Amino acid sequence: MDLKEIQNLIKFVSNSGVAEVKLETGDVKITIRTTLEGNTPDITYVQQAPQMAAAVAPVAAAPVAAAPAAPAAAETPVEDTSKYITIKSPMIGTLYRKPAPDKSPFVEVGSTINKGDVVCVVEAMKLFNEIEAEVSGKIVKVLVDDSSPVEFDQPLFLVDPS
Repeated sequence: MDLKEIQNLIKFVSNSGVAEVKLETGDVKITIRTTLEGNTPDITYVQQAPQMAAAVAPVAAAPVAAAPAAPAAAETPVEDTSKYITIKSPMIGTLYRKPAPDKSPFVEVGSTINKGDVVCVVEAMKLFNEIEAEVSGKIVKVLVDDSSPVEFDQPLFLVDPS
């Protein structure tokens, strides 16, 4: 079981209202307990492999204070993205930038798009949903890799509308 599958399982259990889920597949044992007030999951993950065992710490709902930035990061110029429009994911799922593995991507950096053009596909529960551009312009930056999980309202592309 990989990390993406575990994260999806945690999200599903947190949103379902179930108090506890135990899952055992081969050499992997996972127990997820949620509290009814905040649905904050308490996760125990054990992978039994030769001389290897791991436990995942409980997920905290409280925000974590940001660590001070490294001096090298402070010297890096910050790109001004305020003039760009962000295309965001309308759903949770897996983003695919190509219509098929052997095809070219829907859009690349520098591609000119029109309102209604398909920019990517998000797969959710075995359904492939075409994501259409809501603005016309030029793709300036691709923010998500192909075949990667995306969250609701996660930025996918930056578009220069000029």
